[in-house]
Amino acid sequence: MNAFSRRDLLRVGLFGSATLATAGLLGSLSGCSAEGPANGFTMLRDSDLPLLRRVTQVVLQGAVPEAKMPAAVQDTLHNLDQGLTHVSPALYRQVSQLFHLLALPVTRGPLTGIWGSWEQADDEAVEAFLRRWENSALALLRQGHAALLQMIQMAWYGCPEAWGHCGYPGPPPI
Repeated sequence: MNAFSRRDLLRVGLFGSATLATAGLLGSLSGCSAEGPANGFTMLRDSDLPLLRRVTQVVLQGAVPEAKMPAAVQDTLHNLDQGLTHVSPALYRQVSQLFHLLALPVTRGPLTGIWGSWEQADDEAVEAFLRRWENSALALLRQGHAALLQMIQMAWYGCPEAWGHCGYPGPPPI
């Protein structure tokens, strides 16, 4: 296996920087950065929801019966939204940038392998994206994977519907 030369490393760094700069420029020109919260949400934007719905649905497979999946996904997103109201502005900006990077078509395809919309992505494509980021040689992608999954899982296990699946009887009555 060939090791990266310094020149190759510089090319990858320049390509990554150019990609992120382009995404930021396109986002600011399209007005995405000024997008307000989606209807019924405090922090999550309309552009965040397709990504989060698909990834949440894949993450919850096996823990939720198919018939209850739409309600479980919606409850999880509302819990995630409420959780984001309690984070620092700096952390929220980072989370928002992650969601924006994954939602923007120009960066979504190269970074995730999902070239169409999130709504059209099948489960296998979403799972492949998650595995790709989990096992990436780039620490930033591994961190993005961990952050995305941890937020979704924390939001799900905050739902009373999740407690029975993991054996938690719920808080004691007061």
